[in-house]
Amino acid sequence: MSRRVALFVAAAVVASLLLPRPAAVVAVTDVASPGCTNHCGNISIPYPFGVEPGCYLPGFNVTCRNDSSVGHHGSPKLFLGDGTVEVLEISIANATVRINASLAYFPGTGKNNFLGPKPITTNATWSGALGKGGVYTLGWRSNRLFAIGCNVQVLLLEGGDGDPNNKTLSTCATFCDWDEQEQSWSFPGISDCSGIFCCQANILVERSSYGFKVLSTNGVQGPTSEAMVWIVDSDLDFYEAASSEGSLPAVLDWRINHTTCHGNGSSAACRSSHSFCEYMHYRLDEGHICSCTSGYQGNPYIPNGCKDIDECAHPELHTCYGVCINMPGTFHCRCKQGTYGDPFTKGGCSSLSVLKIGLAVGGGTVFLLLAIGAPFVARKIKQHKVKKTKQRFFKQNHGLLLQQLVSQKSDIGERMIITLGELEKATNNFDPSHEVGGGGHGIVYKGLLDLQVVAIKKSKIIVQKEIDDFINEVAILSQINHRNIVKLLGCCLETEVPLLVYEFISNGTLAHHLHVEGNISLPWDDRMRIALETSKALAYLHSAASTPVLHRDIKSSNILLDDNLTAKVSDFGASRHISIDQTGVTTAIQGTIGYLDPMYYYTSRLTDKSDVFSFGVLLIELLTRKRPTVRTSDGDSLVSHFASLVTEGDLVGIIDPQIMEEAEVEKVEEVAKLAAMCTKLNGEDRPTMREVEMTLENLRTTKKHTRHNIATKRYEKDQTAAPYISFEGLTMEASRQYTMEEEMLLSGTYPR
Repeated sequence: MSRRVALFVAAAVVASLLLPRPAAVVAVTDVASPGCTNHCGNISIPYPFGVEPGCYLPGFNVTCRNDSSVGHHGSPKLFLGDGTVEVLEISIANATVRINASLAYFPGTGKNNFLGPKPITTNATWSGALGKGGVYTLGWRSNRLFAIGCNVQVLLLEGGDGDPNNKTLSTCATFCDWDEQEQSWSFPGISDCSGIFCCQANILVERSSYGFKVLSTNGVQGPTSEAMVWIVDSDLDFYEAASSEGSLPAVLDWRINHTTCHGNGSSAACRSSHSFCEYMHYRLDEGHICSCTSGYQGNPYIPNGCKDIDECAHPELHTCYGVCINMPGTFHCRCKQGTYGDPFTKGGCSSLSVLKIGLAVGGGTVFLLLAIGAPFVARKIKQHKVKKTKQRFFKQNHGLLLQQLVSQKSDIGERMIITLGELEKATNNFDPSHEVGGGGHGIVYKGLLDLQVVAIKKSKIIVQKEIDDFINEVAILSQINHRNIVKLLGCCLETEVPLLVYEFISNGTLAHHLHVEGNISLPWDDRMRIALETSKALAYLHSAASTPVLHRDIKSSNILLDDNLTAKVSDFGASRHISIDQTGVTTAIQGTIGYLDPMYYYTSRLTDKSDVFSFGVLLIELLTRKRPTVRTSDGDSLVSHFASLVTEGDLVGIIDPQIMEEAEVEKVEEVAKLAAMCTKLNGEDRPTMREVEMTLENLRTTKKHTRHNIATKRYEKDQTAAPYISFEGLTMEASRQYTMEEEMLLSGTYPR
């Protein structure tokens, strides 16, 4: 079989996998304003979108026209704005628009071109049409970068074509094996696009426009083989499609940016009663969307658009084994006439026929007995309902699994499972006066349980993935006992969202104490001790725990301090167990941008050196009192700029002035070198947490030397290294050890 024939076969197979799914027809009534076009072909046009002037909000105009140029014989098609970007579906509930995004084609310079002649482009066809500062951005959680070709690396760039400040936001590479002797091409599997002929990568930053750049994997500028590149919908079904026709669907996020979302949840754009607004903080540009309140659905952007949900019409979603009565925003469920009990449980309503016979026979006496016993019966019914609800939540939250762990493992305390009644008593039924903290992820209450002050974490998580993370945190913390790791006392699984009970740490987080207003923060000795205590905790997790644990989210806001400023590592929701014989595990990316290991981000390969990198960033934060997200005037990230100054031996411009007054210059230099070693780009060049712990311990116990002014001190390249760790790797190369892609990652501002 010739190479040319084999290549055409491979290209045909890939094309058959890259097919857009058909656009869904949204059956929604009363979605457009009166007198406005509400459909274009089989695509619904809900307000705030519209065709005619006055039928849409600013930035949401669309164009409906017949397009026979591509063989559709005049069938109407919908386009965004002036008619450049084709619309496949508009979703009000998800605040998204599904579009038809054309490919970017790069012809290549070699002889092995087989994809066929196509128009040469450098940007997706929709990128320039969205407009910076408009209502649309690419849905970063809904799309991915996808490419096919041979031995090419595809870069997704921050700006459009020709932007001099382009930064790489995502990348993937393809490889092909050629057999010159057999004149054929080896093509081992394409269904998962793992890098053989096709590749794919996540997109973590939302933009209104992107650029593409293609390089050869052998280092030659520009591709030698031709390549095709798409940004595609992550939910695209590759296997049921029939032909790609050169374009694939992508998903845009949209938001309202011409009005304000007030603190009480009201906005001029949310015109329906039973609607509210909420800001989209994870998106690039400021804006908000409108939603219907619980128990209602529909279009919140038009008057009376949010309609009451008839829960009784959907028994598969709203269980009721008695008589269901729909109410505005909710529903009532009661037992049928002549029965009593729990109508939410199958068989929970019991017949009253025996009591009717007793009433007829006993007359007034039986009636009196019933009157006396009615409160008791009602109380029993209420108690039964509460018990059933608790049992349902306990089972839903993996309570049986946790009970089994408690019975099998002696290192899990007997009081690990705590009842809801005990926590209600400890917090006076979760009275707001007991709240001691909170945020986007939940509320923390202070309570008294068994004569011990405790912190009760009440999360807002409601999806199963986050419930699984919660169980992961319980399983890890229940088996860990270390003075510098927050102690988990127990958990309650009898509520819809499980509750965690910790020892109460009274003095806030390291970030709270470090980043205060004014010139004076934590003393140098306290910073060194906190760093040492944190390293001891991580070294214990990595090498002394019964099963090694990787934390994955070390940062200053996850280090709690008690009244003596003793460090306590917290928040194990993202942690992972790892077998002793494993060198790493492949996982979905989790962590906080700025502290996140670049190699873990690019390879999804998690090792203990990923925690070492995050700890190195924490050391830099302690030395400089600067957050990892700051950038220099030259655009460098804090980590790369710090590495450059360590190499040059000139730290006066970045070290916290308070440290310059309090600390010995030699110790500051050694800690700075240690931080630079921990944040090396290559994980193999970083020390282990045990080595870091020993080095910090040695620095704290050494005798004090003569103090010098750090402003006049410069590093010598042959300076003696600190014990336990060699710093010979800190050469001039450290000043540019991070490429444009890693600097983007290290300077990001999006939290986990």
